[in-house]
Amino acid sequence: MAHDRTPPKKKAKELAKYLRAERPEYAYLKGVFRALRQELEIEVPKAPPRLPPIPTEEELRRFYQAVWNCRNFADMVLIKTLFYTGVRVSELVAIRLDEVDVERCQIRITQGKGSKDRQVPFPLSFRELLALHMQCMREKGAIYLFESSRRHKYTDHGVRKMLARYTSLAGITRSMSPHKWRHFLFTWLKKEGIDDALIQPYSGHATRQSLEVYSRLSLADAQPSYNQAIERFPIQ
Repeated sequence: MAHDRTPPKKKAKELAKYLRAERPEYAYLKGVFRALRQELEIEVPKAPPRLPPIPTEEELRRFYQAVWNCRNFADMVLIKTLFYTGVRVSELVAIRLDEVDVERCQIRITQGKGSKDRQVPFPLSFRELLALHMQCMREKGAIYLFESSRRHKYTDHGVRKMLARYTSLAGITRSMSPHKWRHFLFTWLKKEGIDDALIQPYSGHATRQSLEVYSRLSLADAQPSYNQAIERFPIQ
């Protein structure tokens, strides 16, 4: 029983007598105690995963109202692309114009997280606005979907600064990282009744336990349900 155990400090002194001759350094001791845990079949307790705080629908509306008030067309398109697709910022800034399929309402994400390619949907209602933006970018000779006036593609840092600026203009005081907006979309789709197995093909998430199930699904399975759910999304 626990109350019959040797106090930790005393036990450490006993073990030190055996280990001192080895002249152990930290790495050696770490290895010894890792092996000791295995011998005693002791599992290392894992902290439960913590999900980021989800923005509220009201915060999302306030945020986009701040974007709308500034009347910056390119920013509107970028932020709607981020909201509707749930892509990571690093993936967003790497989207090339030729990776956007306006007819099928899909965007190809090349070499996303884990060096994987995937297709993500955007709603039919967004197609015209996105097509207009793409036309403007092509007229400027752009390669990427989002480029600065100097024809440099946007950076991860630049997009985060933009989002922080609109967060401040909206009067939202708590942190609103891009990952939280991404999490909002997938939580919204889940709330609308879309199964995780349909969300996964375009979210870029994968787990060892679910790979077999997910491998049999495609964006074609997810997109009809996605389109129905996104019609009720807080911003349009």
